[in-house]
Amino acid sequence: MRTIIEPFRIKSVEPIYFNTPEQREKILTEACYNPFLIHSKDVLIDLLTDSGTSAMSGAQWAGIMQGDESYAGSPSFYRFEAAVQGITNFKYIIPTHQGRASEKILFTVTGGKGKYFLSNTLFDTTRANIEYTGAIGIDLICEEGKHPTIPAPFKGNMDIPALEKKIIELGKENIPMVIMTITNNSGGGQPVSMQNIRECSIVCRKYKIPLFIDACRFAENSYFIKIREKGYENISVKKIAQEIFSYADGCTMSAKKDAFANIGGFLAMNDAILAQSCRNLLIITEGFPTYGGLAGRDLEAIAIGLEEVLDEHYLEYRIRSIEYLTEKLVAAGVPVMQPGGGHAVYLDAKQFLSHIPCDQYPGQALVGALYLHGGIRGVEIGSLMFGKYDEQGKLIPAMMELVRLAIPRRVYTQSHIDYVSEVIIEVFEKRNEIKGLKVIEEAPVLRHFTAKLVQVERLSASLLRG
Repeated sequence: MRTIIEPFRIKSVEPIYFNTPEQREKILTEACYNPFLIHSKDVLIDLLTDSGTSAMSGAQWAGIMQGDESYAGSPSFYRFEAAVQGITNFKYIIPTHQGRASEKILFTVTGGKGKYFLSNTLFDTTRANIEYTGAIGIDLICEEGKHPTIPAPFKGNMDIPALEKKIIELGKENIPMVIMTITNNSGGGQPVSMQNIRECSIVCRKYKIPLFIDACRFAENSYFIKIREKGYENISVKKIAQEIFSYADGCTMSAKKDAFANIGGFLAMNDAILAQSCRNLLIITEGFPTYGGLAGRDLEAIAIGLEEVLDEHYLEYRIRSIEYLTEKLVAAGVPVMQPGGGHAVYLDAKQFLSHIPCDQYPGQALVGALYLHGGIRGVEIGSLMFGKYDEQGKLIPAMMELVRLAIPRRVYTQSHIDYVSEVIIEVFEKRNEIKGLKVIEEAPVLRHFTAKLVQVERLSASLLRG
């Protein structure tokens, strides 16, 4: 098979500033082993997130120059609205400054104490916005999704029998909505099948519960359906995406992912009454309904990005890039989420650092080791991010201990990815020298963003020789 090349040419570049392992040790210690507290200039390969870190196209930059900054009724909004409706077919499109703003508005209106939101898996800000209202978020991932290193084509799926059982148990009147995250970010960037979305929709309609899509990576999920689900191999990605949204009542989206934008998002739905309530809150917190906290130029960039992301040559390259890194790690015996996800490679820190107990945060320890050894910044998706405490203050661990290496879109080349694989493999070979961490300072909500940690014991000096 011919090499799958990047379907773009590079027109503008920015430098990477190199530092030494000794310098990184000082930086990591001063950042209290939290990658969010490291300055980006001190990072060689930044895989902390794929959110807002993509390279925009020449067409998007040109669109920025055409952005109309009128406070109300900007033509940039109507181009944005048309682009979103062309994919989702939802009636009411509400722009926001990013995805979590959409979540904040939606769950403030629909949430509250005594209510439950059911999902295949909620991501961190989604869960935090739900819990902030007093409601509870419940994950119902399929059985295949609970086993990182065992391949399955659609490990992001909802457990449909568990969904119906939970609705009956909690009472449909206590469930404002069901949320389907595509792809399943916390579950390893794994896709959800069309069959699963359809079955979820049938259950929701049976009990008259709205189904909303967390659509941050809808195009990547649509491409997985095209290449993995029987009957869709000859259907365009755009038509697949349109079918996905046809089963839902609304969606939230961070345009910082599959729309290639550096900022922005939206909330979309068919319910006029709910849309009015959301717009009322939008005006208080974000801005007028035709800009929603965004500049007109950003609305233009998002509209163009939503068209570009449906290019199947791009999606083939994007998914293959993740597969490429996953396959290199599997060949070296590194425990990694299989098969490769849509936007990131997920290391199984529980197996990678089997000598570190969950209450010493093996994922966070691995994040630190990758930075120390090779200047790579990733993020923990485990007990630091999702762990809770019981009444005695003992940690209730997350279901999985993962390290996400999120690949920004159109930013890094194959040589960068080869370097990443080399660093991971070298750290894996020295894994028994890595020590656990303990939390010394944390916030009550989304603690992983600002938490400070120290090593239970100092990291071995041999890692400094990287």
